[in-house]
Amino acid sequence: MNRDASPQISQRQLKPGDTAPDFTLPTHNEGELNLAWYRGRHNVVLAFYPGDFTPVCSAQIPGYQQVLETIEQYNAKLLGLSVDSLAVHQAWAKSMGGLGYPLMSDFYPHGEVARKYGVFDEKWGVAQRAVFVIDKKGIIRYIERTMFSDLPSNDELFRQLAALPD
Repeated sequence: MNRDASPQISQRQLKPGDTAPDFTLPTHNEGELNLAWYRGRHNVVLAFYPGDFTPVCSAQIPGYQQVLETIEQYNAKLLGLSVDSLAVHQAWAKSMGGLGYPLMSDFYPHGEVARKYGVFDEKWGVAQRAVFVIDKKGIIRYIERTMFSDLPSNDELFRQLAALPD
């Protein structure tokens, strides 16, 4: 299966300057989290990825663990998000020796949050690989969408986080 084929996106596309859609989802390690809770407190890095236990995601997600301290230096919280179930997130995180940030389950209704963010791939039924930087006011400041086979740029992520106002 070639997942680099053109994605089939049917939702509206968000852009920098838009207000980040609010949502509440269960996480593998912190119960339910609500995006609005972070407003006024922290910047947020929202990292959508296609699926647990897949090759590129198995580089991306533990890779964030390696740079989590740097992300947090920008008063930012990292949230990983896919359409996998909570049980799969828990098993995957355990197989990696644990994670210091939550994996959020957009499993039911399937892909609802990914659709709100314009990154649900209708053809494959998964979230595209995309990173959103959301400031403390809840405004999207940066979006990076990549092909299924490509990793987002951590260097660019750090540049974007450094550019956010205090």
